[in-house]
Amino acid sequence: MIRIAVDGMGGDYAPEVVVEGAVSAANDFAHLEIILVGQLDALKRELNKHKVLGGKIIVHPAAEVVGMGDSPVAALRKKKDSSIAVCIDLLKKKEVDAVMTAGNTGAAVAASALMLGPLPGIKRPGIAIGTPTLHGISVAMDVGANLNPSAEELVQYAVMADVYARCIFKKKRPSIALLNIGEEESKGTEVLKEAYKLLRDSPLNFVGNIEGRDFFTGKVDCIICDGFVGNVVLKMCESVLETSIGIISRELRKNPISMLGAWLCKPAMNAIRKETNYEEAGGAPLLGVNGTVIISHGISSARAIRNAIRVSGDIVSTQVNDQIIETIASIPALSNQRLEGKK
Repeated sequence: MIRIAVDGMGGDYAPEVVVEGAVSAANDFAHLEIILVGQLDALKRELNKHKVLGGKIIVHPAAEVVGMGDSPVAALRKKKDSSIAVCIDLLKKKEVDAVMTAGNTGAAVAASALMLGPLPGIKRPGIAIGTPTLHGISVAMDVGANLNPSAEELVQYAVMADVYARCIFKKKRPSIALLNIGEEESKGTEVLKEAYKLLRDSPLNFVGNIEGRDFFTGKVDCIICDGFVGNVVLKMCESVLETSIGIISRELRKNPISMLGAWLCKPAMNAIRKETNYEEAGGAPLLGVNGTVIISHGISSARAIRNAIRVSGDIVSTQVNDQIIETIASIPALSNQRLEGKK
């Protein structure tokens, strides 16, 4: 049985939607046990609205809540009994196998980095997401945890993305590229140029630079970038998708003929919506910390929460962190840098 601590107070619609998603996960996935962390009265009130099969949900107390607008480090310092801090503490003590939160992303990253520490060979964690493309799922990393990584940290992101793509998306030898302003080796910042050289000389399947236009073409399996660029791209693409769907829907309702066409296209449109729906992915792992932490969108629905909990279990069962450690150790350049850093 895999035990998942769920931040019951995290997210724009907590605790109602979080509890609903947790109940759905508990009922659907026989190998998972869920520990809902948060204010007991609120969580129990929501749980009473649902039927839990098999009694696989436990409620664990946490009196405080880190708000979505709170300063992450300050909130963690002042709110030591917050639901996210308690979740991470349970993971640190190995009382649970993973943590899932839809709360304040900065607080989740800060708590994980400070309380869990990094995996051996990793300097700073990054957030990875699976993005739908014309040729299946690609992994993008980082999308918000580390705004100014070094070249070495970008290489570490490439290692973690490679492992995640192999373990979760079953890519045999994932192709890896740096997101840049041009495909030429000479393009980009000094950090990107140095990262290019390090990746070129590594055993990873590095294929060079790609531009933003290839983010969703499926040209490569893993897209590596800093957290600032990754987060802007991610949020912009969400907006473009929503806007495109809105414009198409508006135009299709303009006259009877287009409305008939809309009706005929409905199955295809539904398939596109499902393939690009963030709810299906559920959440994104914070890779590089000494534990399994999944971060979901603040606006997550119950279905998104359910799927984020599922992903948490998948990462634990496929031993993603162990494989990251092994892969880092197998790359001499990174292993040597790690040893030098300890002197």
